[in-house]
Amino acid sequence: MEILMYAGLFIVSLGVLLKASDWFIDSAEQIGLSLGVSPFIIGVTIVAFGTSLPELATSIASVLSGESEIVTGNVVGSNITNIALVLGLAALVVDKIELEYNIWHVDMPFLWGSAFLLWFVLRDLHFSLFEGILFIMGIVVFLAYSFKSEQEPEEIERPTVTWKTYTMLAIGGAFVYLGADYTILAIRKLSTFAGIDPEIIALSAVALGTSLPEVIVSLNAARRGKASIAVGNVLGSNIFNTYIVMGVSSFFGKLVIPTNINELFLPLMVAMTILFGIMANNKKITRWEGVLLLMFYAFFFGQLIESAI
Repeated sequence: MEILMYAGLFIVSLGVLLKASDWFIDSAEQIGLSLGVSPFIIGVTIVAFGTSLPELATSIASVLSGESEIVTGNVVGSNITNIALVLGLAALVVDKIELEYNIWHVDMPFLWGSAFLLWFVLRDLHFSLFEGILFIMGIVVFLAYSFKSEQEPEEIERPTVTWKTYTMLAIGGAFVYLGADYTILAIRKLSTFAGIDPEIIALSAVALGTSLPEVIVSLNAARRGKASIAVGNVLGSNIFNTYIVMGVSSFFGKLVIPTNINELFLPLMVAMTILFGIMANNKKITRWEGVLLLMFYAFFFGQLIESAI
């Protein structure tokens, strides 16, 4: 009976976390536009950070509750899910994803760099405070280069925001914290009852749950003929996941790195990142390539089930 209760708590708290993230992002975006911030800057800051907000919130909550091994599993699992599941489904919905710009100019080198850096940093199963600062520097460099690449400034229509917008921002932030806190509590209890390592739940259920915004946004974009948005969504989210979630979480306490991460899951994340770059080299991702990505996700999920048994 307790298992069902905590399973229900996990589903409800994760749902609250995702909904509260939407409130927080939408309010922050409206406030940014009202202050005259360009849509491009909002896109690479508020929206990109917002897609990683569920991962960041659950990771900080896990460190504060003494379950810091969830952090790495959350980041690696979310990055694999974003590429293999999100892109795979998006490519399956449309005949092929046509890219409107060459992502190798800025985004893909930074994505590869973040994946390689994470792999080398975790080779000794230790993530130091210096490495956390290094990761924060990585996201600063990415944002600075993105700002530099912006085209000519455009006239921005400034919406009017009221006290309700600021209230929703505060409420969204509060419920993000509560949702993350209870999500980690449910994971801790479920892993104890089922005898499953918390990092396995982080790699699967938490990674899939926190990637739901990317799944929904990407599928909706694909149906509307804007499938290239899915690629940008995955790129930005994975870069922020690696740099922000790992970097910021390390400031709240020592990160415990699970030993099985380096054996399979981290190399798989790097391999998926490389495959993503190769597929996007000709500025399109076909339906058959989408099927291949989904096969990798099926393999990933099968390995998780095998580890849990």
